[in-house]
Amino acid sequence: MRYTDKLRARIRATGSALCVGLDPRPDGGNTAALGRWLLRVAEETAPFAAAYKPNIAYFEAMGPPGLELLQGLLRDMPEDIPVILDAKRGDIGETQKYYAHACFERLGADAVTLNPFMGYDTLEPFLDAPGKGVYLLAVTSNPGAADIELRMLADGRPVYRLVADMVRRAQAERRAADAGMVVGLTNTSGALLEELPDAPLLIPGLGAQGGDLQALAGGRLTAPFVVNVSRGILYREPELSFADKARKYAGEIRRILTNPPSTP
Repeated sequence: MRYTDKLRARIRATGSALCVGLDPRPDGGNTAALGRWLLRVAEETAPFAAAYKPNIAYFEAMGPPGLELLQGLLRDMPEDIPVILDAKRGDIGETQKYYAHACFERLGADAVTLNPFMGYDTLEPFLDAPGKGVYLLAVTSNPGAADIELRMLADGRPVYRLVADMVRRAQAERRAADAGMVVGLTNTSGALLEELPDAPLLIPGLGAQGGDLQALAGGRLTAPFVVNVSRGILYREPELSFADKARKYAGEIRRILTNPPSTP
């Protein structure tokens, strides 16, 4: 099964396009207890989760116990829920080959985020992985997206269009893995989405970052996309359960997608 098919099946089964970010704050505590907490988050949010997205930085900060925790967490995830490893890897030659091995073979992620700014050849070790997915950083959710990604080239194209062209190339080459893009909700618009190929999108920026879901309304893309919420589910509104918060965000996303804005 291709990654896109697995993600689409999960979205159809849940009626949700919510991606739950798993970003534990390493505070020097017991990693076993932290692992149990993360599994509780996953169990409570599973009915509303189209995918999970652990950010590898939080686990790496704990040293070897953190990486063992991440490996165990991915191993224990339900088979039908895609796991997107937020690693933002980007390097050349043999180095990137071993990054791909670590993400897909050692950790068992279904998909991974990649930094494409060293060129298409750096993506190929990941694109050669059957049944996997890659999300290329195109327009991220931070203010610094204006420093590079949103800059205009001499021919009038924005830099993120170069990333979009890499996705089109991967599609044309029928690579073993499915290529998509990271498009931050805080820096996107309907007009920007119209410029992108019809490919899977990972959309961060909802919740604590304050992104506006209206930017997604009425889009033409048919490939499956997910909207990520991390801090909004893990740490905000502690009076609510993880399930309650996941249900709330999943409902907000669904309402926008099923009720596009009316045209004047």
